[in-house]
Order: sequence, then C-alpha cells, then structure tokens
Amino acid sequence: MAGRLIDDEPELAFQHALAASRRGGRLAVVREAVGLTAYAAGHYGEALREFRTYRRINGSNVHLPLMADCERGLGRPDRALDLARSEDASSLDAAGKVELAIVVSGARTDLDQLDAAVAALEIPQLTKNRAFSYSPRLFRAYADALAAVGREEEAASWQRQAERAENALGVGAFADPDIIDLVGEDEDLELDRTAARGAVQSVGSTPDQDVESTADEAPANGEEPGDGEEQRDSE
Repeated sequence: MAGRLIDDEPELAFQHALAASRRGGRLAVVREAVGLTAYAAGHYGEALREFRTYRRINGSNVHLPLMADCERGLGRPDRALDLARSEDASSLDAAGKVELAIVVSGARTDLDQLDAAVAALEIPQLTKNRAFSYSPRLFRAYADALAAVGREEEAASWQRQAERAENALGVGAFADPDIIDLVGEDEDLELDRTAARGAVQSVGSTPDQDVESTADEAPANGEEPGDGEEQRDSE
C-alpha cells in the first residue's frame, strides 16, 4: 500500500509504512519502506534514522545519496558533504553516484558556493552523447547550476539536452500514457456472452458445401494436419 501511495499521498504512505514497522521492524525491507516514505513526506529526521537502520541490517549503501539529502533537509549541508566524501560513497553504482553528485551540488548551493556547485556535477556521467535513466535529472541539475552563475547560454543548451534524453528514453513528458480499462467486470462478461452468441450463430449458418470443402483439404494419407511439419522439424 505504501508503494502505491508514495507518489500521490506520501504522508499517508508514511503512516502505512509506520504501521508495518510495528509488526516487522527488524526486516530491512520494512525499514527501507519507512525511510523512503518519510523522505517523500519531508520527515527528514525519521528518514535519516530509518536509512541508517536499513544500512546496519542490510549492509547496503544504496541510500547514501538520500541520507546526504536528508542532512540538507535538516539544514546541515556540511554533514551532507561529509557523507559524500566518505569511503562508503565509492561503492555506489553509476546512478547512485549521479544522485550523490546532485545532492553535493545542492549542498554547495546551500553554502553559497555556486562555482563549486557547478563543478560537483562535472562527473564522467555528464555526457551529451548517451542517455541513461539518470541523464535527464543530471542534465537539468547542471543547467540550473550553470544558470545560477550566469552561464545562461550553456544552461539553455543542457536544458534542451535533458528534453532530448527524455524523448529518447520515453520518460517525463514523453512517457507513454497509462491505459485504463473503462469497462467493468459485468460489462466484460456481457460482451463475452454477446461474442459467444455471435460465434454460435455464425457456425450454425455455415453452408454444407463449406464444411465439405474443408474436409476435402484434409491430408489424403490419413495423417493429422501438421504431422509432416513436426517430422521436418525433428529431422
């Protein structure tokens, strides 16, 4: 339930996750759910505590970027930078390193270190030639950082590149729309019955000569249709 609600109703999702934690608080996946929903709802202190517990149980640093961003949310950008400089940060995959770089850039901006905010995003994953799942977010963060130091032309170029990446990936404004079935179960059943009646009527009205012509097409050697094909395949 928490996973369904986290995007639209993060506070309610957080409450559902808290309820689950009262029953299975020793499970890493439960503590992770509490942390993610708390973060989405803006409860950064609770989220940070849950992510630390998740890491202690699981041994994974996958949520290190979110932990650093929680420190920012609590008004502690220096601690966010300390996390980014920790040895644990080196274990992150490419997507995790991108997320951490975005957090570091934000922390530098919080400290009014605008040039350092730009430099924090100039990582190997910042390339215009290829688009990955993290590329649109990285490109937009870089564009915002460039705009903050007055490099407007470059910022506009990276914003356009973010749109191209979304188009190539089919995400954001270019994502396929959700298809919702507007026919209820009762209507589905009635449609099935109608189709079945139509099929019966069609078979009942088939002329005798059509049936005979179908029989004439059967193999004359007594083999079932398709026997020859199966034999060729096995050979």
